[in-house]
Amino acid sequence: MTFAHALVYSAMLGELVVLFLLVRRKIWKVLPLFSFYMLWAFLSDVVLYYVQLKFSQGIYAKAYLYQIGPDSLLQFGVLIELAWSVLRPSKASLPRGTIYVLAFLILLTGAIIWPFANLAVPATYSKHAQLFIHFQQTVAILRVVCFLVMAGFSQILAIGWKDRELQVASGFGFYAIFSLIVAVLHSHQTEGLQYLWVDEANIASYVGTLVYWVLSFSTKEQERREFSPQMQQILVQMGGGARTSRISLSNVPPQHPRKRD
Repeated sequence: MTFAHALVYSAMLGELVVLFLLVRRKIWKVLPLFSFYMLWAFLSDVVLYYVQLKFSQGIYAKAYLYQIGPDSLLQFGVLIELAWSVLRPSKASLPRGTIYVLAFLILLTGAIIWPFANLAVPATYSKHAQLFIHFQQTVAILRVVCFLVMAGFSQILAIGWKDRELQVASGFGFYAIFSLIVAVLHSHQTEGLQYLWVDEANIASYVGTLVYWVLSFSTKEQERREFSPQMQQILVQMGGGARTSRISLSNVPPQHPRKRD
């Protein structure tokens, strides 16, 4: 067995263990999209590995490109889920359309990132392949931004390293940073032994991410803290005055109570 094959087997085993912990710890109830993404990652890795062993390199390349689209869309959904889950303590005070606002903000961030993500796409690829890789790199940078925002505002968001949301975001962020470095290196490399070494290092970083998630999900999550006063004030402002007025009016006694019979 080669080192590359050992890495692939380790990745699939790690995905299985993560899935087991997601079910065992009932994390799938809190982060269903992330749990579904891990199931997708495992199944797609198994299929791609089988295609790589049984078919030509050209067919494998096409299969790999075709899975980038749904994979990136699922990751985009996971980012929305993470942002929405962070606001879990104050969901009752938020307006109904908040999740759509979050989705729009993340989509807007992706649109801003899009022109810069093209810099790491190898020019030697076909136009079709460049588009897929471009999309993949945009989502990878989004993962890094999501991690940096959550880590940077962890105190305001009342989350710490033992919270599932930050654990998932940090794992995504680490692997995304490494993937971007690999993409930049590939754009300056041709096919050869060094190219394969970089690919193996990328798989190893993914295995490291899975190990981090296994260790994190094996421990009990700490109880979520209340938001800081600054964050509570921001959320109240987001909720608008309409809901507050409606609650206040519902507590005002009628001026002309009905006479008793």
